[in-house]
Amino acid sequence: MIDLTLRPEVRARNIERCRERGIILPKFSEMSNPASMPEKIRTRLSEVGLWDIDPANLFRITWKNEPVAKGGTFGGVNYIELPPELTGAPCRILGIVGQWFPTGAHKVGATYGCLAPALVSGSYDTANQKAVWPSTGNYCRGGAYNSALLGCESIAILPEGMSRERFEWLKKIAGEVIATPGTESNVKEIFDACWELRKTRGDDIVIFNQFEEFGNYLWHYEVTADAIVEMLAAAGVKPENYAGYVSSTGSGGTLAAGDKLKQLYPHSVIGAAEALQCPTLLRNGFGDHRIEGIGDKHVPWVHNVRNTDLIVAVDDQDCIDLTRVFNEDAGRAYLASRGISDETIQSLPALGISGIGNMLAAAKIAKYYELGPDDVMVTVLTDSMELYNSRVEDLVAEQGPLSEIDAARYFAGSVEKQNHLNVLELTYYERLRVHNLKYFTWVEQQGRNSEELNAQWYDREYWTNIQALAPKIDAMIDDFNKEVGLL
Repeated sequence: MIDLTLRPEVRARNIERCRERGIILPKFSEMSNPASMPEKIRTRLSEVGLWDIDPANLFRITWKNEPVAKGGTFGGVNYIELPPELTGAPCRILGIVGQWFPTGAHKVGATYGCLAPALVSGSYDTANQKAVWPSTGNYCRGGAYNSALLGCESIAILPEGMSRERFEWLKKIAGEVIATPGTESNVKEIFDACWELRKTRGDDIVIFNQFEEFGNYLWHYEVTADAIVEMLAAAGVKPENYAGYVSSTGSGGTLAAGDKLKQLYPHSVIGAAEALQCPTLLRNGFGDHRIEGIGDKHVPWVHNVRNTDLIVAVDDQDCIDLTRVFNEDAGRAYLASRGISDETIQSLPALGISGIGNMLAAAKIAKYYELGPDDVMVTVLTDSMELYNSRVEDLVAEQGPLSEIDAARYFAGSVEKQNHLNVLELTYYERLRVHNLKYFTWVEQQGRNSEELNAQWYDREYWTNIQALAPKIDAMIDDFNKEVGLL
């Protein structure tokens, strides 16, 4: 669970650090509803760049940032409607946009969900401990960024095969960067690096492992789900037309938004997407793939498998091919020739590689359930092409610029061919099979116990108890801020 036990001496040091550095901590409720933030914060943000190392940007951990690089405040939820002409789906697909978070990805929110409870309780000593952020990409970037805002030491861990943009930025922000062997599928190597740090650094570090930290789950349950509900209203979606939510499994945190959505819309479904080249959930399989940052070869501890309705496997080649179509001149010209609006084409750089994968997963679910034009699927556009431009450059260097014939071929192969294959609707025992895969990673390798593993499946209050913690954490943040004394 989330440890909220007060450690007064450490907490006092954290308060002093925040007072010295002018830091005010946002609450979950303020990230869901930025209009409730203090006026002095909104005034300050009018002068601050979106990615600036300024503590005021903690209050930009929200889906409602004005989509500008500097000086923006807040508006409605940032989202894109992806039309059937683009997706090949028979229904509407709405993608909530992560591009306008600091660092350009929503994972900065998940890291704050892990960090804030530790700060206000005193389980993390900002003066004497380094924060370790193990990740397959964006999470360690968000963690290093939040650490920098707090003036804290950080260690970022990510696979050596991730995009050049991530490493170049991290070297400027994180105190240490550890590149582990492999790519996004090599999560065990990340965990091995954490064990080595525990052995060599001891109490000098605190590891915020997104795959097992329930602050990650809780932030998405509260903030992302609330943003999606508001997005549905803004898009004029009737409750009965909302069909479901799909996201790549990743750390399991983003899927938590689906738990709240299902509570609000009991008829809806939750889909967990993964790469076909590494079908861990679909077939107990393994492998490597190129959908960066989603992690594989295990089931995250924070994934509420019992509440997952479908597994969807997406071919990574389709994601790479559409990355080229969406971001090269010949591809955009081809999309325009198909009648796709200029507004939609101009919005496509908001889809990074995993966002394209999530779009295809939503289309596959729509075809599986034979949804109609009034139905709506929702997904997450985690980050933008700002973090992957080097991938397009590499592809152009290897294969030459995209031609219009290539664009037509890639679009037909990636969009028009999509069908309900490699979609698995989970029965009770299929869910249990996937849940039981947690044993091999978390009990055998990472030291968790089987009693808690069973509780995740059989105790109906296990997940709702976590969901109920947000108001308590907000109250603790309120008390902490009062003692800091800057409001």
